[in-house]
This record gives sequence, C-alpha cells and structure tokens, in this order.
Amino acid sequence: MKIFHQCLYALLVALLISACQKQKEEVAKSLPRSTPEAEGVSSEGILQFLEAADTSMHEFHSFMMLRHGKVIAEGWWNPYRPDLKHTMYSVSKSWTSTAAGFAVNEGLLSLDDKVISFFSDDLPDSISSYLSELTVKNLLSMSAGQEPDPSWRVATQETNWVQAFLRTPVLKKPGTEFLYNSLATHMVAAILQKVTEKNLIDYLRPRLFEPLAIEGVDCEVDPQGISAGGWGFRVKTEDMAKLGQLYLQQGKWNNQQLLPESWVKEATSAVIKDSAPYLPEDRKALSDWAQGYGYQFWRCRHNAFRADGAYGQYIIVIPEKDVVVVITSETTDMQKEIDLVWKFLLPAIKDNPLTENNAIVNKLRARLTSLALPVPQPDQEKHNQELLNKTFVFESNDMKYESIRIQSIDQNYQVDLSIDGITHSFRFGSGAWVLGETTKLGPFLVPAQGHFVGFPPTQVAGSYSWSQDELELTLRYIESPHTERFKISLETDQVLRLTLFQSSVPGNAVLDIKGIYTP
Repeated sequence: MKIFHQCLYALLVALLISACQKQKEEVAKSLPRSTPEAEGVSSEGILQFLEAADTSMHEFHSFMMLRHGKVIAEGWWNPYRPDLKHTMYSVSKSWTSTAAGFAVNEGLLSLDDKVISFFSDDLPDSISSYLSELTVKNLLSMSAGQEPDPSWRVATQETNWVQAFLRTPVLKKPGTEFLYNSLATHMVAAILQKVTEKNLIDYLRPRLFEPLAIEGVDCEVDPQGISAGGWGFRVKTEDMAKLGQLYLQQGKWNNQQLLPESWVKEATSAVIKDSAPYLPEDRKALSDWAQGYGYQFWRCRHNAFRADGAYGQYIIVIPEKDVVVVITSETTDMQKEIDLVWKFLLPAIKDNPLTENNAIVNKLRARLTSLALPVPQPDQEKHNQELLNKTFVFESNDMKYESIRIQSIDQNYQVDLSIDGITHSFRFGSGAWVLGETTKLGPFLVPAQGHFVGFPPTQVAGSYSWSQDELELTLRYIESPHTERFKISLETDQVLRLTLFQSSVPGNAVLDIKGIYTP
C-alpha cells in the first residue's frame, strides 16, 4: 500500500509539473498583459475610442493596444474571435518586407540587385533600359516605374505573374516616382523564393515566427506556387501586434537582435518622400497617405509608421509614445478610421503611470468583453412558409449560382446553395450567430488565379431575419473583413428573387436573379 501511495504521489507531482510547464509555455506564446493606467494610458480615452468606433461608419472586428511592450486593451467584436486569423490584404506587404530584411542580412540578396538577374527564363524578348535598371529597392519602395498598376489584370488573368510583370512596360525611370503596385511586392516574394528555395512561410518560420511564438500563419500562392506577398497573408490579431512590437523595438526580441536595427530604420523611413505630390500642403498635413513610404511600410502623422491593408487592417507603431495599435475591420474610408486613433487614443497616452478610476476601469473591462456586431433580429410573425422546403433553380447568371433550398431546423435555417456544380450548406440562427465553415469563396478584393487554393474551409457565422415577407440571410466570413447579405422574396409561389450584397466590395449589389420552383 505504501508503494502504491508513493507511486500515486509521484504521478500527481509529474502531472502538476506538466500542467505548470504547459501553462508557462502558453504564457510564453502571448505578449505580457498590463492595465492602461499602470502603463500611463487613460482607460477613459480607450473607452471613448471604443464608443466612437461603435457609432462610426466603420465596422471594427478587433482592437489591441500595447504600451511599453504590454497589452493594455484588447477586444474582438463577436462573432470575430482572438483565435481566428484575419485576412491581411496589404499588411502582407510588411511581412514580405521583413523576409527581405532577413535575406539581405544573410547576404542572399542586395537592395541594388537587378530584378532581371533572377528571372532569365521569364524575360521578354526585348529588355528596355528602364527594365534593366529595375532593382529590388525599387520594388520595395513602390517606385517600379510601371503605370498603371498591373496587379489586378495580371493576378486575375495570368498564370505566370512573374513573366507578366516583366512584360509590362516600365514607363518611368525606376526609383523616381511612387505608384502603389502590389505585383511589385509579389516580385519581391518571387525573388526571395528563388534565393532561399523556400516560400515565405517556411523561410520566416525559424527566423520570425518561432522566436515570436507565432503559429498557424498561412499565405496564398500564385499559380506557380509563389507566395502572394502583396496581399496573401492571414494572421491573428496578436500576431500583428508582435510584428509591430518587433519593429518598435528596432528588430530586437527577448534581448536577441532578430532583424538588423539599420534595416528597421530604413524600412520604416520615408524612402519615397512624397507619395502624394498632387496634394496641397494643407491637405498633406491631414493625410496619413502623404507622409512618405518606406519598404512596404507607410509613414504616418505624429512621426509614426504603419502596415496597412485594404478595408481597414492596421499595425500602427508610434515610437515616441512606445505604443502599438492593431485594428482589423471593414471600412470604405481608412483615413477617417485612423483619425479615431489620433483623436482618442493619442491624447490618452501620458508620460507616467496614472491613478485608476475604478468605475471607468470596470466600465472599460466590461466594454471590451462585450464587444459585438449587431445580430439581425427575427420577426416570427413574418415567416413566409411558401419559401421553405422547395428547391428553386436559378436562371443563367455570371456568378454560376444554380439553385437554392431553405429549410427550418430547430429554430435555425439550413440553406443549401449550389454554385457551379458544388452544393454549399450553411446554418443561420434566429437572433443569434450560428458558427460553421464553408468551402465557398467569399468576397475578396483580388479574386486572383488560384485564390485560396489549398486553404482549409473558411469559418463563417450566419443569422437571418424577416421583414415584410422578405428574408435576409447574413453570412459573415469571420476570417476576412467581409460579409454577404442575401435578400430573398417570392414574386409568386413558383418564382423566387435573390439579391446578393457584398459589404465594401465595389458595386455592392453583385447579383440579382430569379429562381423557378418546379414541383
């Protein structure tokens, strides 16, 4: 019996040690936490920012603020969550730039290397003098000399993006004029893949992701298998914060210099000093897009810099305040969204620790834990039963929607939507979000060749509501900024009408079709 108790005790001790070790590992993966006032930031200012965010035209998905390397405020608007990745769009460029920094430091390439030197098999028959001058630095600083930006055309129509880029005329002397060009960033990714023999994820893993305890990152690839460095990354909010903190710390992490300090300074400086020469000086002073551009980082007002992506994805670094602000969202006016940071958060940052006002602190904590996007509210009396349990076949349409069937199951709706030979099933809650996943592609700014190929199913949240015999289905793609809304009604008991809206995507109402029910 004594031996049994000794063994049992040893087992319990081992389990306890294992649990403690696991907890330490989990803590190590996270940034340290603190409170606003302890780090010299007013909780009231953060609360005002959140209140302004919720009453603004912008739809926020997540927010995180760091001071002195510690997270002092964080929140996700339900159904968005901290464990989910979020499409970065052009924040991806800053991850690509970081990879370039590592490669330059390792001697694998130089900023002065000529772009054509890496792609002998993809060069056009005739190489112009400007193309022959084009360097890696020109790609990183958005001064490739192509006009207009060829990114959309090439990504949506071509299968060899490198070749298509090199065959696009270079009309301006490289390095002389700024023109945003996502395909130029993709060329950086292609060069990195040439010299490292790894894609961006694999190359960054031991150099960046592992030291910063970043896991689960993924990135789209082009039809040739090259990482889509201009827009393809998906990472979590805290991963964004870690990248911002690394740059705030001049490339140092846990007392180890990961990126050279010289690279960080140059990459975040105004390499191209005037990115908006057409603006008068008074308007430049109010624009965060007129402060200059570095190597895939924008300069900001208040001597700050940022990574940013379409529809409101930001890593804002304010060195003079030792602050990082991260936002994921969906907006059509990114300047007005950044203005909220300057109006409410910047004045809240003080030089020394502050005394806590318990009432305000508790109010902020409650607000951060209860952030939520509005849920469509049901009206049980307005259900049109004639719409349910029937399969409606759509007329021919450009988006290849073929049929739809809606069923009521346990207070929820199941919708089976057939598109181009594939049936996608969704659940929509009554006054609540129902979580699920889908292989259906949601709205996306760049519907590139091979978009999301090889990615796991997309996480979604669905809810429905009725209004005057019209059913509205809200489908949120909660790993992206975007939402789809389907408005469905019956014109007769045999004819259904479906209108599809996609938030923040040009054109908005992208589909308006009829479906026929044949018993």
